[in-house]
Amino acid sequence: MTHPQHLAAADAAELKEIRTACPHLDAALHVHDFAEMLHHLRGDQLPGWMERVLADDLPALHSLVSGLRRDLDAVTAGLSTPWSSGQVEGHVTRVKLIKRMAYGRANLDLLRQRVLLGP
Repeated sequence: MTHPQHLAAADAAELKEIRTACPHLDAALHVHDFAEMLHHLRGDQLPGWMERVLADDLPALHSLVSGLRRDLDAVTAGLSTPWSSGQVEGHVTRVKLIKRMAYGRANLDLLRQRVLLGP
């Protein structure tokens, strides 16, 4: 769980042996690098990360990269800006829950009252 740069010499050597025996563990490093981009808002590093992933034999991550390429501008913006749509999505989820709870038993006026006056 420790960052590879902070490992003791013996642990670093052991990690190198393990990665040599199982090269698919390198996927964990790609995932870690993506998490670093996400955490530090470094969307400008995304194209280089995608090239490194495609250079390795990791089909699951190749699928992720192809999905990211479909809307590269939006992904880059999401990795670069501090803004989030989480609060809006939370309200949408709440409205959908209220709607489902009243399905078949209430009309639009009651739904509107519950959405506007509810917690």
